[in-house]
Formats: sequence, structure tokens, C-alpha cells
Amino acid sequence: MSYLDESLAPGETIVGRFDLHWTAKWRLIVFLLLAIPTLGIALIAAIYEWIRLRSIEQGVTNRRVVRKTGIVSRQTEELRLASIETIDLHQTAWGRIFGFGDIVLTGRGESSMIFGRLARPLEAKRAIEGAYAAHVEDARAAAPRT
Repeated sequence: MSYLDESLAPGETIVGRFDLHWTAKWRLIVFLLLAIPTLGIALIAAIYEWIRLRSIEQGVTNRRVVRKTGIVSRQTEELRLASIETIDLHQTAWGRIFGFGDIVLTGRGESSMIFGRLARPLEAKRAIEGAYAAHVEDARAAAPRT
């Protein structure tokens, strides 16, 4: 079971998961290519890189945005939807051609969160914006009216 699934609070649902673009896997490709001339020694590094990439989880729920990394140890970055101030898309010309980009979330204070080399970054941005909008509407509906 994934961290994102395990860490859901009661009533919390996953809105979207974000995948890395194939260009984020360039080290794995290099190690696999080097495995042949190094008689398989680089294969060890390729296996480590594959496991490292598989351990990255990124997504948005109806309450927060989550990024988890780590193989044995675990590092998580979580930003509550209510504390998001800006959602920026950074996409180079190559990123537009090949379909990858970065999403930068800025929260209250100095907190920020970067989702690097995402596949389909515009879809990820829309998923976060949609979850944020729904969260704001839910908060308004729950607020007492005077």
C-alpha cells in the first residue's frame, strides 16, 4: 500500500497522483547503458536508481498536497490546501515539446513545495486548483452565516 493511501485521514480522498516524466529517469537510462561496457557493475546503480524513482509518490487529496521520497527512510512534504497562496507552472520550451514541467506551490510564510519534472504538468496544476476550489467552497458552506 502506498504512503498516500496509508496517510489518508477519515473523509479524505485522493484527487490525483502525479507521475514523473521519462526525462526524470535519465540517470537510470545512463546506468543501464553503462551496464554493458562495465560488465554489469553499473547495473547495481541502475537497480538503486529504479527503486529510488519507484519510491517517489506525489499527489493531491481533497485536503492537502503530498510529496514523499525515500527508500528505507521516508521524507514527506505536505501542504494543506487552505494554506496555498500560489500555484505556478514552470515549463521550458523543451518541456512544452516533450510534455514535462515543474509545479511550484507557495504557501503561507516561506513554505514552498516543488514537483519537479512532472509528466502532464498542466493536468497536475488543474487537479491541485480543482481540489483547492472544492476545499474553499466546502469551507464556505460549512462556515456559520450571520
